[in-house]
Amino acid sequence: MPERAAPFQNRGNHHETCEDTSHRARGRHGLRDHRRRRFRRGAVDHGERRRLAGCQRKAWFEPFAKETGAKILEQEYLGDLGKVKAMVETGNVPIDLVTVETATVLQGCDAGILERLDYSKIAPRDKFIQGSALDCGVGLDAYGDILAYDPTVLKEAPTSVLDLFDTTKFPGKRAMRKFPAQNLEWALMADGVAPADVYKVLATPEGVVRAFKKLDTIKKDIVWWDAGAQPAQLLASKEVVMTTAWNGRIQNAIDTDKKPFKIVWNNQILEYDMISIPKGARNTELAYKYLAYISEPKNNAKLASYITYGPVRTDAASFVAPDALPKLPNAPDHLKGAYLVADTEFWGDYGEDLVKRFNAWLAQ
Repeated sequence: MPERAAPFQNRGNHHETCEDTSHRARGRHGLRDHRRRRFRRGAVDHGERRRLAGCQRKAWFEPFAKETGAKILEQEYLGDLGKVKAMVETGNVPIDLVTVETATVLQGCDAGILERLDYSKIAPRDKFIQGSALDCGVGLDAYGDILAYDPTVLKEAPTSVLDLFDTTKFPGKRAMRKFPAQNLEWALMADGVAPADVYKVLATPEGVVRAFKKLDTIKKDIVWWDAGAQPAQLLASKEVVMTTAWNGRIQNAIDTDKKPFKIVWNNQILEYDMISIPKGARNTELAYKYLAYISEPKNNAKLASYITYGPVRTDAASFVAPDALPKLPNAPDHLKGAYLVADTEFWGDYGEDLVKRFNAWLAQ
């Protein structure tokens, strides 16, 4: 039975086995998948997304096709939800799956563009980690916004992402992403707000002022980065003593480029890649079959053998390869300390205003 697939794209890094061959597998029909740029991420890193597509191909596409006889054809797509919306409105939906960020799942669900999922066809909803099983989308993987440093440069090792704000103990330039998300949350936590209260505080005018006031304390020491490759480059060139980063980028620099970098997981921010079924998809039952396949604990854990992003099933950790588990953001040991699950609904409500406020603050 021929099916279709369009691009599984991501911002993450990969092991060298994840070759990008998406240009070889394009087609007009089949089980398709799309990814839109994520609001929280800012600019799209096309290379990273293609590499993650290669990892998903090894972990899921190929074994699923072999097991079911389905043919998965991939087609690169880097647009936004508007294109999926147009398909749904015209009744011509040639895609069966769409991979998106969590904010887009909420947006598409509210707009009636995405199907409300029947979890009885996928997996028990309570078996997914917090925030990764939504009404119209189920998690693919978990990744972490973390702190990285070079131990050959820093005499003392930082123990928390919040050490970004301690310029007395850790003098020198530090790099942060040029975007308000994550930075405002960390600023509040560094100012004493408990992770459980961060979004409650940030939703108030006083909380926003408090977050920016904390950022003011290190503003002159910040080097801003825009693309996922920059944090590792800034560390390697010794332009900064520490940097925020996506965990996959730093792990790739450690494993592939043999850099001496270290990752600090305490106070990381945990996020997810998601997958949904567009309204009016032609192969809905097969789409559910694929979602069920990748959501089985053993299969859910397979991606971690190719890229350092974790499974979203609570019972999948035992299936992760022993050498891969310590590198995952949601490895049990990395969740023993403080961490925050990103609230994409909050950023959907307040993000536009906070981006404007952040850009104005940068210009001051």
